[in-house]
Amino acid sequence: METLNIEDKAYLLKNIRDIKDFPKPGIIFKDITTLLNNKEAYGFLMDHLERRYKEIDIDFIAGIDSRGFIFGAALADRLHKGFVPIRKAGKLPYTTISEKYALEYGFDEVEIHLDAFACEKEKPRVLLVDDLIATGGTAEAAATLINKAGAECVEACMLINLAFLEGKQKIEAITPVYAVLDVE
Repeated sequence: METLNIEDKAYLLKNIRDIKDFPKPGIIFKDITTLLNNKEAYGFLMDHLERRYKEIDIDFIAGIDSRGFIFGAALADRLHKGFVPIRKAGKLPYTTISEKYALEYGFDEVEIHLDAFACEKEKPRVLLVDDLIATGGTAEAAATLINKAGAECVEACMLINLAFLEGKQKIEAITPVYAVLDVE
């Protein structure tokens, strides 16, 4: 499957703004809004993802609340696949199934509709999409939830992997991970 070369990765990285001390001191936040509002850079990324996944047997694309919706829904449209939102608890209107995951202090939870992957296939194949892997808890819970719903999470595609936090390894215990950009 297609990956980007060093120059292409540098191009995307220069279109992502670093915000120091957000949301708290010591954190460098990767602000993707500067990538999204640059039509050339955003188009370049989406063209790459379309090429990478167009020949793969995928039935649905699931995006994690909320920035995963931006990339996941656009990719689902390009590939003519259904899009499934994975939301924070209490945000979906129909019957849901959920998966809890640990935070630094406490727990959080993600949900999908019980019938999110309804189709003619017994075990639909799902690509999970989000913007960033930090500690990996949310993506790990989302991949687990996809499998729990009777589908198969065939890969997790993340725009940015904060490699120094080692969250990618947590997700790889459940499904392969493609990180477009690794940040040390």
